[in-house]
Amino acid sequence: MFKKFSNEDISAQNQVKASVQRKIRQSIADEYPGLEPLLDDLLPKKSPMIVVKCQNHLNLVVVNNVPLFFNIRDDPDIMKKFQVDRGAIKFVLSGANIMCPGLTSPGGALDVEVEEETPVAIMAEGKQHALAIGYTKMSAKDIKTINKGIGVDNMHYLNDGLWKVLSSPPMHPLLFLTSFSVTNEII
Repeated sequence: MFKKFSNEDISAQNQVKASVQRKIRQSIADEYPGLEPLLDDLLPKKSPMIVVKCQNHLNLVVVNNVPLFFNIRDDPDIMKKFQVDRGAIKFVLSGANIMCPGLTSPGGALDVEVEEETPVAIMAEGKQHALAIGYTKMSAKDIKTINKGIGVDNMHYLNDGLWKVLSSPPMHPLLFLTSFSVTNEII
């Protein structure tokens, strides 16, 4: 999704009213309760929040020129985590899809409750932060049993086109999938 993202993919961007900011903040807090203590740092109330509309029904929430969250219509509900082994890291960071053997090897890990077409954060063995976000092509149980082919479609990874659209801030957080809703009449 973001592999070839560029400025041409952006169709509109608007600063949102305070009431819409509150709704987005609340939606993110509801979706990710663990982020609630950090929301004041991630989304400062005094900083302007911009919602960027992109092709394919994609919205980005941008604060201080940093894209922090995105949603695709109202699809993603929650972010589960998969872990790839060390050998897969360079391929994932090049935009490759995540193959089943990289998830089932000794350095890999799966949340067994994950079903097909579920958004997941891709973690790396020995690393604390996610290196990619993707959608599962098959359930975690199928990934373990079949152990061949593409397990996760890589949608966004560190230093991809989306990452490079804006000037690089010193610390660029990995984007989170969320189901915040923004009405068209406001934007």
